[in-house]
Amino acid sequence: MAAGMKKLSKTFVWILMGMLIVGLAGFGAVNFTGSVGSVAVVGEQEVSVDDYARELQREQRALEAQTGQRMPIAQLTTLGLDRVVLGRLIAIAALDQESSDLGLSIGDENLFEEISRIEAFQDPAGNFSRENYQFALENIGLNERAFEADLRRESARTLVQGAVMVGTEMPDTLRDTLTNYIGARRSFDWLVIDPASIALAAVEPSEEELRAFYDANIDQFTLPRTKVITYAALRPDALVDEIEVDEAALQQLFNDRSDEYQVPERRLVERLVFADQDAAASAKAQLDINGTTFEALVENRGLTLQDIDMGDVTMGDLGTAAQDVFSAEVGTVVGPLDSDLGPALYRVNGRLEARVTQLDDVRDELRAELATDRARRLIETRAEDINDMLAGGATLEELEQEPGMELGQIDWHTGSSDGIAAYDGFRSVASAVTIEDFPEVEFLEDGSLFALRLDEELEPRPEPFEDAQDKLRAAWQDNRLQEAMKAEADRVAALLRSGDDLPEDLILTSEEGLTRTAFIEAAPQEMMIRVFDMAPGDVAVVSDPRATAVVRLTEELPVAETPEMAALSEAMGTQLDQALAQALFEAFVQDVQTRAAPRIDPQALSAVHANFQ
Repeated sequence: MAAGMKKLSKTFVWILMGMLIVGLAGFGAVNFTGSVGSVAVVGEQEVSVDDYARELQREQRALEAQTGQRMPIAQLTTLGLDRVVLGRLIAIAALDQESSDLGLSIGDENLFEEISRIEAFQDPAGNFSRENYQFALENIGLNERAFEADLRRESARTLVQGAVMVGTEMPDTLRDTLTNYIGARRSFDWLVIDPASIALAAVEPSEEELRAFYDANIDQFTLPRTKVITYAALRPDALVDEIEVDEAALQQLFNDRSDEYQVPERRLVERLVFADQDAAASAKAQLDINGTTFEALVENRGLTLQDIDMGDVTMGDLGTAAQDVFSAEVGTVVGPLDSDLGPALYRVNGRLEARVTQLDDVRDELRAELATDRARRLIETRAEDINDMLAGGATLEELEQEPGMELGQIDWHTGSSDGIAAYDGFRSVASAVTIEDFPEVEFLEDGSLFALRLDEELEPRPEPFEDAQDKLRAAWQDNRLQEAMKAEADRVAALLRSGDDLPEDLILTSEEGLTRTAFIEAAPQEMMIRVFDMAPGDVAVVSDPRATAVVRLTEELPVAETPEMAALSEAMGTQLDQALAQALFEAFVQDVQTRAAPRIDPQALSAVHANFQ
C-alpha cells in the first residue's frame, strides 16, 4: 500500500510540476497588484489571483496551439474555460483543506527524496544539486519556501487521492456479464431468397395504385434542399473551331510520340536460365524426347512460370538469342541460347506484329488535342477580362454575348452529378454560394471557366406526382418484388418450422459459433442481431433493402475459452476498476468542496480578466 501511494505521489507531483512550469513560463507580461489577493476562498485555503491567471493563460495557450488561432479572454469566457479553470483550482484547494483537516503531510526526509528525484535539480551525475535547485526556482520566480510548501500540499493531496482510489475493484459480476455478452456465440442455418427465383407476371400499375403508393411512401419522393443556379461557362470545346493548328506542330507532336505510334514486332517469351551449358543442353534433350515438360523443368528449379516470364520483348531485348527466338513458332522451346544470365531455354508463347502508324492516321486526333490545349490557354487569358466585366456590373446573361460563352440553369443539390455538376470545381462553389454573393470567375478541372449566381433556394418538398412517374413506377415494381420475396421467405420459414424438406433449389448455409460482431456480406444487416434474440429451434424472416433471409437457430454456445477472450475479460475488468475508482474520487472531491463551502470574489475575477493578455 505504501509503495503504491509513493508511486502515485511521484506521478502526481510530476504532473503538477509540469503544469506549474508551463503556466509560469512567459507569464511576466501580466502583473496583478493591489489589495485583492485571491479569487476564491475554500475553507481556510485561498485560490490566489496569480494562480488563477497562470492556469487561465496555460489553458489559453493550449487552445491556441490546438486551433492555430489567437484566443482572447472574451472568447475563453464564451467557451466557459474560465469556469473550468476556476472549478479545477477550487477542487485542488478543497483537497488541500481536507488534507489539512486530516493532518496529512510528508516529513522533511520524504520531501527531500521527492525533490532530489526531479531531474532539473540534479547534476550531470544524477545527484541532487543545491545550485541547480536554486537556479531552477529562480527561473520560474519561486523561492524554496514557497516551492516546498506547494510540494507538501501536492504530496498530501496525492495521499488522499491514493486512499480513495487505490485498491478499488468493481464486482466481477459486471465484468463477467459484459464478457458473456461480447463473447456469446450462436450456430445457425440460413438462406437468402434469390430475387431471380421469384416469378412475377408483368403488371402495369393503374394511376390509382400509383397515387396510393405515392401517398403512402412520400418520403421516397421528397426532393432535397435545392439551389436554383444560373451559370455562364466557357469551355475549350467551344473555341476549338477558332484555333488554327499548323503542320509543323502536328509533326512535332507525332514525332514526340514515336514510341506509341511506331511499335516493332514483339514476342511473348519465357526464359529458363541454367548454371552451365551442359545442364541447359540436357534439359533441352529431355524436352525433345518428351521425357519432361517445360513446366516440370521450371518447377524442378524451385521457380514458377511467373518468375521466368519476360513479357513482350523486341529483338533488341534478347541480344544474340533474338534471331532464333523470333524465328521459332509459337509454343516451341528453343535453346540453349546465350543470355546475360547464362545459357537459357526460351519458350515462345505469342507473336505480336509490328504496328506502324502514319501521321495521316492520327491527324484529326492530334489536331483536336493541340487545339483543345491552346483553347485552354486562350480561356486563361480571357478570364481576367471576364472577371472585370462581372466586377463592373455585367450580368451572366450579358456574358452570353461573349464568343463561345454558354448560359445555363441547374437545380443543384448535393446529389447532383449531371452536366456541369459532374465537376468537383462546380460542386465546391455551388455548395458554398449564397444569395448575397456576386458571380466570380472560377475554373473546372478540364480548363473551362464559369461563373454562377444563386437565384433561389428551395426547401425539401415532395416531387410532383406527374414529374415522379419514372421513379414512382420503378419503386412500385421494386416494392412488389420485395413483397413477393417476403411471401416466399414466409413459405420457407413455415417449412422449416414444420420440419418438412426444402425444395432442391433451396440450400441452407450453416454457421458455427459466430459472435455478435460477425459479418456476413450477403445477409441482411439485422440478421446477427435477430439471431441473438432467438431460442434454439426458432425460425425467423429478416429483411432489409439489400436482402431477405430465413434463419434458424440451432445452438447457443458459451464464451470460447481462448487466450484472446481471457485477455479481453482482464482488460475489461481493469477498465471497470479504473472507472469505479475515478467515479469515487470525483464524488469525494464534490463532497469535500461542498463541506469546504467555496466563496468566490467576482470583483477579483473581473480584475484578472481586465488585465489578461
